[in-house]
Amino acid sequence: MAAVPEETPIVSPHRPLRLGVNIDHVATIRNARGGGHPDPLRAARLAAAAGADGITAHLREDRRHIGDADIARLREHISLPLNFEMAATREMLSIALRHRPHAVCVVPERREERTTEGGLDAASQFDQIAPIVRELGDAGIRVSLFIGADKEQFDAAKALGAPVVEIHTGTYCEAFDSGPGAFEFERMRIAEAAAYGASLGLEIHAGHGLTYDTVKPIAMIPEIVELNIGHFLIGEAIFVGLETSIRQIRQLMDEARAPVSVQPE
Repeated sequence: MAAVPEETPIVSPHRPLRLGVNIDHVATIRNARGGGHPDPLRAARLAAAAGADGITAHLREDRRHIGDADIARLREHISLPLNFEMAATREMLSIALRHRPHAVCVVPERREERTTEGGLDAASQFDQIAPIVRELGDAGIRVSLFIGADKEQFDAAKALGAPVVEIHTGTYCEAFDSGPGAFEFERMRIAEAAAYGASLGLEIHAGHGLTYDTVKPIAMIPEIVELNIGHFLIGEAIFVGLETSIRQIRQLMDEARAPVSVQPE
């Protein structure tokens, strides 16, 4: 085997990292007063212009932010893939099958929670989730399960036939203010879970609570191929504009995934 010339860098392999922008809280602001402003569809179009690879929208049972009409308009008028977040209910399954989004992410949902508080317990809810995963898959919709960094949940996702999992990053993000030790502990939990999930043949996504401060360590985990980010971007948009906030998070993700050149010894 020929020697590598001394001036030639060895470039580490890296995988593209997609960004899904969750526009739920544009609808939250709209619904606080009623009417049509601000428009989630307009936000989706701005996200596309700013470098998003997909749009995420969660239709909750209580319709607290995104509504049925929003899903219909997004499906009709945006060219980016639509990731439809939903609880594992027959009502939501019916809506998903009617609109046929590119992807469905099955998430846990409780009426009293302010936001999704943890991952789906796919292991204990196996029998409830199984027919939903099957029917969505039969309809040609990519199915993901929103789960914690727990091997039992990855095993359940694999057994259910879901091709994708999204790792809940909320606890990791909360640990940022608890010091570097706690923060690194949570990052490692996610990294190990991502590696385990990938070893099962699952596609690995991650999201929940990610910010400018917390996105890069997660983006550096090579098994993760997609991040879904919403609340922080919408909040930051109040100060800098939506396109700017998305471009900044996109830049941080790209920096984390940039190939590293290593000169041979």
